[in-house]
Amino acid sequence: MSLPIRSELETKIRDRAEAECLTVEAYLERLLRADQLGHDELDSVPFEGLQSGDPIQPGTSYWQEKHRALDARLSKPHR
Repeated sequence: MSLPIRSELETKIRDRAEAECLTVEAYLERLLRADQLGHDELDSVPFEGLQSGDPIQPGTSYWQEKHRALDARLSKPHR
């Protein structure tokens, strides 16, 4: 298969493939597999939610706790 692409993009693809010690074909196959896995995961999320238990009615305290937990997680130093 032959795909016309801009030379700047071709250079980026070749550089990244080389950095990972891959052929351009193998690098593009890896990208496409990762993209497909991402789509598969997104497709499964709604079903997981439906099977996760009884529904809840989140109120103000629910969202306050979510914000508190997120703030705590974001305030930790990155490693």
